[in-house]
Amino acid sequence: MNIKFRLAQLSDAEDLLNIYAPYVKNTDITYEYEVPSIDEFRRRMENVLSKFPYIVAIVDDKIAGYVYASTFRQRVAYNWGLETSIYIMEQFQGNHLGEKLYKILEAILQKQNITNLYASITYPNPQSIMFHTKMGYKKIAHFTKCGYKAGKWLDMIFMEKMINKHCIPARKIIYLPDMPKSEIDEILDMYSSKNR
Repeated sequence: MNIKFRLAQLSDAEDLLNIYAPYVKNTDITYEYEVPSIDEFRRRMENVLSKFPYIVAIVDDKIAGYVYASTFRQRVAYNWGLETSIYIMEQFQGNHLGEKLYKILEAILQKQNITNLYASITYPNPQSIMFHTKMGYKKIAHFTKCGYKAGKWLDMIFMEKMINKHCIPARKIIYLPDMPKSEIDEILDMYSSKNR
């Protein structure tokens, strides 16, 4: 199995949307009701990539999943904390692809001087909670019946992970376009592999 990781490109939007769509239609993992249009999805990608990593996993030349970090809250003081999102095609789950995607994301975000990561998870969701716990996240909040989808009220939890020291003064955030491409490529290549 040949696994490669790279930054997402806007031309990937259709493939990534095809991965995301079943989560919208068939699960309560995302609270979105309708699958976004390709133009809206591309706009979301562009917004993330203007500041933060959006990583795709390619298995045997097929995009199998993706991960990205996005703004957690709009106020400036929150800038050092980001929310993570990860989606993987069902047939590629359970082979540590998610772990590699998260490790790549965190490695790049560390270099960007991000300090806190947050995962919002529909509760209960033992698989996601177990995955995030394994990745070093801790539950910090539980929201009761805060979402309504598919005819039921849903709880949501926040899990948090610290990935950098909280320096005073805070280190300046280095946005993705300002990072040396060689640094990003080195991290991506470190996790790519060929297994015969």
